[in-house]
Amino acid sequence: MTPGNDARRASLHAALNEHVWDLLVIGGGASGLGTALDAATRGYRVLLLEARDYAQGTSSRSTKLVHGGVRYLAQGNVALVREALYERGLLKRNAPHLVHDLGFLIAAYQWWATPFYGIGLKLYDLLAGRLNLRASRPVGTGEALRGIPTLRQNHLKGGVLYFDGQFDDARLAVTLLRTLENFGGVALNHAPVVGLVQEGGKVVGARFRDEETGGTHEVRARVVVNATGVFVDEVRRLERPDAPALLSPSQGVHVVVPRRFLPGEHALMVPRTDDGRVLFAVPWHDRVVIGTTDTPVPGVSPEPRALPEEIEFILETAARYLSPAPTRADVLSVFAGLRPLVKAGGGETKSLSRDHTLQLSEGGLLTLTGGKWTTYRHMAEDTVSRAAALARLPARLSLTRGLQLHGATPEPLPGPWRVYGTDAARVQALPGAAVKLHPALPYVEAQVRWAARMEQARTVEDVLSRRLRALLLDARASLEAAPRVAELLAEELGHDGAWQAAQVQAYRALAQEALLAPTP
Repeated sequence: MTPGNDARRASLHAALNEHVWDLLVIGGGASGLGTALDAATRGYRVLLLEARDYAQGTSSRSTKLVHGGVRYLAQGNVALVREALYERGLLKRNAPHLVHDLGFLIAAYQWWATPFYGIGLKLYDLLAGRLNLRASRPVGTGEALRGIPTLRQNHLKGGVLYFDGQFDDARLAVTLLRTLENFGGVALNHAPVVGLVQEGGKVVGARFRDEETGGTHEVRARVVVNATGVFVDEVRRLERPDAPALLSPSQGVHVVVPRRFLPGEHALMVPRTDDGRVLFAVPWHDRVVIGTTDTPVPGVSPEPRALPEEIEFILETAARYLSPAPTRADVLSVFAGLRPLVKAGGGETKSLSRDHTLQLSEGGLLTLTGGKWTTYRHMAEDTVSRAAALARLPARLSLTRGLQLHGATPEPLPGPWRVYGTDAARVQALPGAAVKLHPALPYVEAQVRWAARMEQARTVEDVLSRRLRALLLDARASLEAAPRVAELLAEELGHDGAWQAAQVQAYRALAQEALLAPTP
């Protein structure tokens, strides 16, 4: 590959070559990528602009579950649970290389817990209908311990086993990007929108800055969709500076620990913590993800930081169920994400709506917010149908319910190759396919080259945090791998030694935030 001849530069050229787009989508997370893909599959000309990197915000910081939401059922939100369970089934069918079944155990320490939770989970099964994964069932003490050998045994009376889906959130985002490109859509990352183009009181386009050249460009569209997650209010205020806030953001934190703390085949689900949430301990990429919290925050930040009390809450809650239990010294990485919760007349953030909302401004800016990864496709279908009507585009049905996503393969591949699906052989054919980036990580140098050539990875962070999940799996190991990743990216994209040094320095600052400082 010739340095500089890469996917993103081709996307920039295409973005500026269209006179008027049918849809301009601002935001490259779950909702934005889903919306752009739905539009492209209907034959509309669509451009997506992402300020930083695809899924860099909330969409790469989830609990890694494709689920109906057991706790929403407890809240009585049956409609949301039914919709999410339906979408869970579709996503598993459409992206079998990214979504798989996972058993979740609710451990019972009181005599009434098994029948109580068992009844609720049977309703969960019924709501899923023909797309249910596997039936829930009660289990005895022995089977519970075989599924989670580290479960605390004192007073254990068995439990209930149910099934949900698991996925890799950032890799699904990259897969949506590749699928969008397959249908002729154009997407550009590291391209923040700095203004909206308005004529006659109507929003007719946007101005964006190319972070690589510093140049500012203008693009026009028949309809502009604001799908920027927790940043939707900032984009709305580009049109109307006094626009009232739509969101009441909340922070969720996770810690990642070695697999030995959850060595069995099942995940652990704690149905009610001290703050009324649920807590999960989930095996993922040969690690364990434990979370989450629900902390109201006064504002939004591109890099939210975990609070010490959030980390302590997670570890203390896990210690009530796991023996041995992880401590601060065992934490490999910490990550925090913000939820775009739609305001609903006050209330605690854990009770605010996880459903999505569409809002149309006086100037025609269509804002999509709320929702979650599991329902991204349905959110996108709603948004594109509304946008097409606004722009008087030819009415066309959405194709995404039965659309196999890029790389879909019915037979999962082993290890880190699984997420590439049918592309895996092409990745393995690149130089460095047998050279590991770090002994503690499952990744190889060829994956960095592929990320640069085919997945618009531009920075060390793009690679180690989202194209690969090294930052989440082991922040310290990812930091040690950063210099080599910078070298490989520089070779692929035509950068010099100064760029490499700056990249490593920037990544070091980020990785330090994911490491727990020792207790004083």
